Amino acid sequence: MKLFDVYPLFNIDIVEGRGCRVYDSEGQEYLDLYGGHAVVSVGHSHPTVVKAIKEQAEKLIFYSNSVINDLQVKFAERLGKVCGYDDYQLFLINSGAEANENAIKLASFHTGRKRIIAFKKAFHGRTSAAVEATDNPKINAPVNANGNVTFLPLNDIDAACREIHKGDVAAVIVEGVQGVGGIRIPTADFLRVLREECDATGTVLILDEIQSGYGRTGRFFAHQHAGIKPDIITVAKGIATGFPMGGVLISPKFTPSYGQLGTTFGGNHLACATAIAVLDVIESEHLVDNAAKVGAYLIDSLKKMDGIKEVRGLGLMIGIEMDYPVKELRNKLIYEEHVFTGAASTDIIRLLPPLTLTMEEADEFLTRFRHALNQQ
Repeated sequence: MKLFDVYPLFNIDIVEGRGCRVYDSEGQEYLDLYGGHAVVSVGHSHPTVVKAIKEQAEKLIFYSNSVINDLQVKFAERLGKVCGYDDYQLFLINSGAEANENAIKLASFHTGRKRIIAFKKAFHGRTSAAVEATDNPKINAPVNANGNVTFLPLNDIDAACREIHKGDVAAVIVEGVQGVGGIRIPTADFLRVLREECDATGTVLILDEIQSGYGRTGRFFAHQHAGIKPDIITVAKGIATGFPMGGVLISPKFTPSYGQLGTTFGGNHLACATAIAVLDVIESEHLVDNAAKVGAYLIDSLKKMDGIKEVRGLGLMIGIEMDYPVKELRNKLIYEEHVFTGAASTDIIRLLPPLTLTMEEADEFLTRFRHALNQQ
């Protein structure tokens, strides 16, 4: 049997990681400015996380959600305090797509409606309802194209007000910062209007913070820059720094009902122990503040470079837009400068490093990036 070939792979076998660096099977070191799609929040193989995984694995890896799991309760309480949503409820699953899937389902149950508003260039996942709310027809199979989603331009207040006031919308789902869409940021005014219009029409406001959450933008959630509170927040990626986990933070106005939502592996003992350790590191090492400080430095430095069309970002979620396709530039960065970055669309380099990135590592990246840029 061979693997189902769905990923275009770089010819590199990564076998080890420490902090913001990874190493391939030949011993080559790479500076990681991508964190495996924003997943590695507290750095590769952080000793606090490794210790928590080892200790929990020796006690109990898994039991089903048919019994009490004190680690779930502990994690929910810690997360609520750290992120400022201690009055919300938490449903734990395994991934970001599942988080959005359950958020949309819960909104539909709550409102009795089925229409969803999403935004151009949105990415919310590859499963049924999540992929229908993703603005990419190439990954939306016929079985998922049910006509339930209306896509609007991001930051178009008038268009959003018109659609929400039709009165048949179950939910508006918006990313705290569009990641796959090219680091496009909803304005504070736009988010505030969405909140007001959803309140006026009984529509559920879902903030997808899967990539932009967990401290990445210099606040725990990106929407907190706008001072709003959504009805539902979805999280994953950085929640357990690589262990598969996702979560749905749910407003107290929602009443749980047995059987509405469910999961086999979600919130298992090993996942929760890992996620608690991640919060320990985020708090003890002040990583939200670090993301704000180092991210602002990177953005300011990149804006001073020649040969770049535009730099966008918040904290350590940064898009570098070029006037040309970035495939060759990204290859130079990886194979010649030994720096991992991401990409968005065809013309944007995407930076999503671990939140532990230091000023010295930021300078190291800037030197290597400038060198690669000068070779174009």
